[in-house]
Amino acid sequence: MDLGERIKRMDSWLLDEVCQPLADKLPERLTAFEVGMSCQLGSLLLSAVSIIAVFVVTGMNDFGNMIFNVLVWALCVTFFIGLSRLRVLVQPGKANPLRYMLISVRIISIPFTFYVIYQAITSPVTFSSAMWFNAFSNIVFVVGLYFISCQPRPPQRRVKEEIWGRVIAPEGSGL
Repeated sequence: MDLGERIKRMDSWLLDEVCQPLADKLPERLTAFEVGMSCQLGSLLLSAVSIIAVFVVTGMNDFGNMIFNVLVWALCVTFFIGLSRLRVLVQPGKANPLRYMLISVRIISIPFTFYVIYQAITSPVTFSSAMWFNAFSNIVFVVGLYFISCQPRPPQRRVKEEIWGRVIAPEGSGL
């Protein structure tokens, strides 16, 4: 087994053994995809706060870094919009195609998140709060990616009822 297979196996373990059980325990009306997209939105907001905090700390003197950070944030917004458009691919009772489409993003985002946490730990005191917002943003991003990649629950079988509330037969039983 080479390194690539081990990394994919670790990704599958995280998805199947950690995130999928959490996704299965979510309330009926709340899907794992919705939780993942909420995490993605939260990540965008935390990232924006981080960028604004850096601008406030530096006094907005470095225009080149300011433009670069805003463009990277705009790229993240574009990724969010693209994910929201893929919502139609995730259907209850069917395999989630995003599980395979997002594997490279999930695998790359984990070591990057560890690096950003390291940056937050070792950053100067003046940049500490901004770097921690960025670290939390990356953590929430990874959690959101894993929830988006979870298998959706199969649709619940509804029970047909008579006018007086007597149970006749489950829907789809042929009776």
